[in-house]
Amino acid sequence: MYTEKVMDHFLNPRNMGEIQDADAVGEVGNAKCGDIMKMYLKIDNNVITDIKFKTFGCASAIATSSIATEMIKGKSIDEALQLTNKAVVEALDGLPAHKIHCSVLAEQAVKAAIADYYRKQGIDPEPIVGKLTEADHH
Repeated sequence: MYTEKVMDHFLNPRNMGEIQDADAVGEVGNAKCGDIMKMYLKIDNNVITDIKFKTFGCASAIATSSIATEMIKGKSIDEALQLTNKAVVEALDGLPAHKIHCSVLAEQAVKAAIADYYRKQGIDPEPIVGKLTEADHH
């Protein structure tokens, strides 16, 4: 059911934990499936220098969180905003159809954290990050 990459990221998640003095925190949840994802970012000169996540959820939720952090660590905010759930699924060599929502959650968690960063900078995040869904607001 799960690819080797999904199992690897589930059993050996990268960047798990939290950053105490994070520059940005994004939390998203899906009440329907019970998955909750929280991303912590350290940002220096518009570059994500560190990223950690805490995810309460299934194997797919943990694996998508893990790979998403790997995909944007060291990247600029603009590059991180280009992250799509499709790219996350491809990086994991696929997900079962009924688990695709986990990859959407990973994309939303990254965007919610970046929106939080912009708000802390006194910038309205909506024109940059885009319209966040209801689930993104906590």
